This record gives sequence, C-alpha cells and structure tokens, in this order.
Amino acid sequence: MARAALKWGVRDLAARADITAATITRIEAGKPAYDATLEAIRVAFEAAGLEFIPENGGGEGVRFSEPMHRRGRDDT
Repeated sequence: MARAALKWGVRDLAARADITAATITRIEAGKPAYDATLEAIRVAFEAAGLEFIPENGGGEGVRFSEPMHRRGRDDT
C-alpha cells in the first residue's frame, strides 16, 4: 500500500532503504524480517512524506503527511 501510494517499484524502495530488492520481495510475501530492516523501510517511507496511521477503530494504514498541493509536487 505504501509503495503504491508513492508509485515506487521494489527497486525504488530497496534503494531508498539501502536493502536489496529480494529482501523487499520476501517481506511482501510475508516472510520474517529483522527489526532493523523494517525500521529502514519505515524511515524511507517517512522521508518520502508518508505517515503511518495506527489502528484506532478506523483501521491502520498510511497517508501523506501533507496534501500533495502543499508538498509542491504532483508525484514522488
């Protein structure tokens, strides 16, 4: 969901998180990952302007931290 929001491919996320594309593919397939790897992915998404929404009755997910028109760009 977060990759799709940013229109990133597996290689895009891998490069920004400084991990391999194979690692991204394994995680997306539901395989276990190190906490440090998941943290690197989270940091990459947050640096791109996403924020993670906790589950609080409405369901967890991601959203842009600012509306796109305020971020000054049409895509990332």
